[in-house]
Amino acid sequence: MSHRDTGLLALLKTASNYRLLQRLLLRSDTRRRVVRDILRPYPGCRILDIGCGPADILEDLPADIGAYHGFDMNPGYIEAARRRWGDRGRFECQRVDEASLPEPGSFDIVLATGILHHLDDGDAGRLFGVAHHALRPGGWLVTYDNVYIENQNPLARWLIARDRGQAVRTREGYEALARRLFPRLESIILHDTLRLPYTILVMRCVKD
Repeated sequence: MSHRDTGLLALLKTASNYRLLQRLLLRSDTRRRVVRDILRPYPGCRILDIGCGPADILEDLPADIGAYHGFDMNPGYIEAARRRWGDRGRFECQRVDEASLPEPGSFDIVLATGILHHLDDGDAGRLFGVAHHALRPGGWLVTYDNVYIENQNPLARWLIARDRGQAVRTREGYEALARRLFPRLESIILHDTLRLPYTILVMRCVKD
């Protein structure tokens, strides 16, 4: 099973609880740094957010992007996004394996934050397929996921093992999945995203 929502984890299916946990755990500049240094939006760019949750990333996206389209399988998250952001984006309730694909090359940037470690290899492959289809040549996909590494902080490893996403991989495992469609990629390990010890892999995958 690649995802679990049992016990206390079930509380996170509610958008307000999910946001509260994010505020408690995330360092205040984490999203801003990822947007600025890795996502790199620019005026007029069109962004597709796969697994957008309540679309909190819009807090840190510049107002001059061209379009934002987010989808998520949790209807409560999508309703929360629509209430909060209104016409700042388009928000749809869909699973990645059921997503209605846009016209090829409709987006400049695709974002998948905290999604791959919830997906088995088959669904992860479909996510990369959706991203590749959606991106224009030269556009890029950014992923952000828990990762197992050598000599990992024991508390970070313990926390990651108890995440809702049960398909956490090594850096090499994530990169192998990505390279099937995105041979041109760069990745970075982050250790300072949360107020607790934690380990995150960010990949930036460019469509040829």
